[in-house]
Amino acid sequence: MSRVQSLCKVLKIERAAMLRKQITDNYSVSEQIGLDDVDALAESGITLIICNRPDGEEEGQLPFADVAAYAKEKNMNAEHIPFAGGQMTASDVSAFQAATKDAENIHAYCRTGNRSSQIWQAAQESSTASSSQSNAATAQYDVVVVGAGSAGISTAASLLKRKPSLKICLIDPADSHFYQPGWTLVGGGVFKAANTRRNMSDVIPAHTKWLKESVKTFLPNENQIVLENGQKIAYQYLIVAAGIKLNWDAIEGLSETLGRNGVTSNYRYDLAPYTWDLVKNLNGGKAIFTQPPMPIKCAGAPQKAMYLSCDHWLKSHKQKDINVSFYNAGAVLFGVAEYVPALESYIQKYQVNTHFTHNLVKVDGPNKRAYFATENKDGEKTIVEAEFDMLHVCPPQTAPDFIRNSPLVDDAGWVDVDKETLQHTKFNNIWSLGDVSNTPNAKTMAAARKQAPIVAQNIADAIDGKAIRAIYDGYGSCPLTVERGKIVLAEFGYGGKLLPTFPKWLNDGAKPTYLAWILKEDLLPPFYWHGMLKGYEWFVKPTMRK
Repeated sequence: MSRVQSLCKVLKIERAAMLRKQITDNYSVSEQIGLDDVDALAESGITLIICNRPDGEEEGQLPFADVAAYAKEKNMNAEHIPFAGGQMTASDVSAFQAATKDAENIHAYCRTGNRSSQIWQAAQESSTASSSQSNAATAQYDVVVVGAGSAGISTAASLLKRKPSLKICLIDPADSHFYQPGWTLVGGGVFKAANTRRNMSDVIPAHTKWLKESVKTFLPNENQIVLENGQKIAYQYLIVAAGIKLNWDAIEGLSETLGRNGVTSNYRYDLAPYTWDLVKNLNGGKAIFTQPPMPIKCAGAPQKAMYLSCDHWLKSHKQKDINVSFYNAGAVLFGVAEYVPALESYIQKYQVNTHFTHNLVKVDGPNKRAYFATENKDGEKTIVEAEFDMLHVCPPQTAPDFIRNSPLVDDAGWVDVDKETLQHTKFNNIWSLGDVSNTPNAKTMAAARKQAPIVAQNIADAIDGKAIRAIYDGYGSCPLTVERGKIVLAEFGYGGKLLPTFPKWLNDGAKPTYLAWILKEDLLPPFYWHGMLKGYEWFVKPTMRK
């Protein structure tokens, strides 16, 4: 290196020193930098540059992309974590922590350096708080339940019936708890939506702790859960009942038009009343009902919405003016053959046009067009366009993201359990039930009602050092509301085996009956709120393996 080059290097290092305000040995801040400053920072040993300014904050400001590109030439990394003055968020702090975690020498800049100092301070405080929470989390609970839906609450309540002294924690960020099977009747004008909702605080079992937080991930080898706020919760036994994710965004254009332009869904509390508004006010035109690929919660729900709508149109003498179509991504009307004849009779009665192996992929709400992926007669993939005046959508469904990205799942992203005992296949102090598990049963509230006592009994036995003996037969129930006042009560287990609750002389599940309607409308809601969620196991006492 020549003397001139050495002098230039020294000058750049001195320039970097003048530019920077040193916060720690490896973190410094400054006002807005230029490309010459990037040179100087590289010479002084900086390995990461962070910009905390939004681009275009003032005229003539050097765009972050230019800084990042030049930093790359100098073998430095660059991260953009912008926020306006006084508007730093928790996600900004988290991004900063992630970016700086393994970096050696860091320089951050904004307009004056103040924001870069503030975010560093916030990150230190957050780390200290998380560390304190983590240290306080050791062996906190006997049982932790992730998810305070039907499955989670009823299992906790059933456990407390067996062992009242258990220290149980329920984790769920929701403010409200819903009786979701009632939304079909809301969309059919039978129930009011408000009657299907309770405050979450009112349904949490007594003597349990409710943490109104979201779960970030699981540490099963350490018997701990990590929350989004960084806190760790320890358990002896874990129950995963996190439900299912309704993936509205998987259908192009759907999220933007839900609740308007004639597009609705009984799968959402706020939209079910809109379904009934559309049904009442539709006097003619085209109505489309869709069903996505399995698995979905309550596989009969898309048809229930259609049947109740058609029943109203028939009885109000509008049916002749309304063209109804059912687009199903599957190949059959219903997965259990014994119930299909009764359903097909209603398809004919309501003059419904059925389209199988048609999967909804796009919705153009303003122009009232729906687009379906299918195959033509030559087996070639194609898109079919259909006009509508009313569109009822059942969205594609997956396990929640934090579940799919966890170490608890199978290759398809569902919690991996033994289909009979509901115990995890790898971690023997973890159980899962409800929509989030990979058991090959219909994902219904009735399934969760049957599963909850089984999980409760098996955990109680495990605590007592006994063999796990309670087994699940795959029971699920789908009350198919084919008209107002009549229901086909489909009850079946693994492999489609029929598992009727009532004798055939009282209720023939293969035929629509008024008794099944009374059960759905009048008996099941109070049974749910005052029985299932309280740990009463009417009709679902666990079957024991011999």
